[in-house]
Amino acid sequence: MRWHRIGLALLAITLVITGCGRSGTGRETEPGSAPAAVSGDFGDLAAVCGPGTATGAPAPGVTASEIQVGVFSDIGFTKNPDVVDAAKVFTSWCNAAGGINGRKIVTTVRDTKLTEVRQRMLDACRQDFFLVGGAAALDGLGVKDRLSCLLPEFPAQVTQTANTGSDLQLAYGSSISENVNPYTGFYDWLTRTAYPQSLGAIGMINGDSPITKVMGDKLTESFNAAGAKVVYSELYPLAGVADWTPYAQAIKAAGVRGLIFLGEYRYLAKLEEVLSGMNYQLDWIDANSNSYNQNFLDAATSSLGTQHNYIDLSGLAPLDAAAQVPAIRRLKDLFARYAPGSPITFQVLRAFQAWLLFAKSATGCGDALTRTCVFTAAGKENAWTAGGLIAPVDLTRPLSEQPRCFNVQQATPDGWRAADFAPNTGPFRCGFTPYRYTQDFGRPTTLADVGKVMSDLK
Repeated sequence: MRWHRIGLALLAITLVITGCGRSGTGRETEPGSAPAAVSGDFGDLAAVCGPGTATGAPAPGVTASEIQVGVFSDIGFTKNPDVVDAAKVFTSWCNAAGGINGRKIVTTVRDTKLTEVRQRMLDACRQDFFLVGGAAALDGLGVKDRLSCLLPEFPAQVTQTANTGSDLQLAYGSSISENVNPYTGFYDWLTRTAYPQSLGAIGMINGDSPITKVMGDKLTESFNAAGAKVVYSELYPLAGVADWTPYAQAIKAAGVRGLIFLGEYRYLAKLEEVLSGMNYQLDWIDANSNSYNQNFLDAATSSLGTQHNYIDLSGLAPLDAAAQVPAIRRLKDLFARYAPGSPITFQVLRAFQAWLLFAKSATGCGDALTRTCVFTAAGKENAWTAGGLIAPVDLTRPLSEQPRCFNVQQATPDGWRAADFAPNTGPFRCGFTPYRYTQDFGRPTTLADVGKVMSDLK
C-alpha cells in the first residue's frame, strides 16, 4: 500500500494485485566453464558479502554454514513477487560471493496470504535468525509475537501503526502509518512550486476500508495545516467500480486541480481515461509510488500525454539515474543475472536496501553472529545510503525526528522520468521537515508492551 506508500498497505489490504513479473534462474557461468569470481561489493559498499571460516552456532537460526532468514510477503494473496524476487537476487549474489563470512543465507518466504500474519510470525520465531526485506499489509497483527520472541527485523515496508517504528526494527523509507507526514516535501513542491493554483483545489479518492480511510484523515490534517484546501474527498468500493464516470464528473464539478489516488493503479488508469475523454486535465495526480512500474504506464497509455502523473520515491534512487548512480547500475546487473525478466519496482528498491543493511551489519560481526550484534551495528549507521541506493539517513535517530529527502518521478509516454523538482543532493532534494500529526492515530508497539527489555536481546 503505498503500499502508500501506502506502502504500502492499501493495495495488499484491499485488492488483489497481479504480479509484475516472475523470477528467472541466472547462471554465474556457462555450463562447463570455470566459475567466475563474484565481487561482494555494491555501489560504494565494499565486501558486503564474502568468504570466511565461520564456526559454531552462536544464535538461533545460525549454524557454522548457514543463516536462516525469514521474508514476510502477502504473495499468496496479492500474487506480487517483488520482495520475493529481491530476496532471491540478493541471496543468490551474496552466496555466490561467499555469503556472510562463509555462512550461506537461507531464506524462507513467510507467506501470510494477507490474514495469516500471526501464524507465520510464530513460525518465524521458531526458526529465523532475522526478518529481512519483507512486507505484509496487516503487519500489526504479528508485532507482539515478534517482540515476545525477540526477533529483529529490517523490513522493506511497514504499513500499520502498531508495527511502524516498533522496537527491534530498523526500517528505512516513508509510510503513511508514521506519526509524521513523510510526503510533506513532495506535496509542498506540487502545491507551492510546480502548481500553486492547485493549493486550494485538492481532491482525494480512497478505498472504503477503516484502515485506509485513516490515510485520508492524516493527509487532510496535513493539508489543512499547510493552508491547502481539500475540496473533494470520496471513497470507492474496494473491489473497484465498472464505470468511473460518476467519480470523474464529481472531480470536474468540484474544480479539483490536484488529485491524490489511494488505491490500485489500474483503477487510477481507468479513471484517468474517463477524465481525459471528458477533456478535463488536472494540474497533477499523485499516482502513488506503487505505480512505479511498466504495468501502470501500459494501462495509462491513452492518458500519459494529457494527465500529469507524479510519484515521490521518498529518497530511493530512480532507475533512470543509472548513468549517475553506480548502485542502480549494479542492481540492474544483478537482476539481469539472477532474475532475468523480473522488474525492478519501488518495493524491490526498498527490499534491497534492507538486505544490504543486514549483510553489512552481519559481516561486521564476524564469527560471533548474534542478533544483538547485527541490530546494534545497523543502529550505528549515521549516514546510511545502501551503497548509493538511497538518500543518506541517520539510523541512530528515529526517522520521525530528522529531516527528509524526496525525489519526484513523472509518468511520460517514454517511461518514468525525473521531474524538474530542483534536487540538491544527487538525484534527491533533501532538508524538509515532515509535518507531525496532532491527532492521536495510535502508537508503535514496544518491548515493554510484552514485558521485555532491550537487554533481553541476545
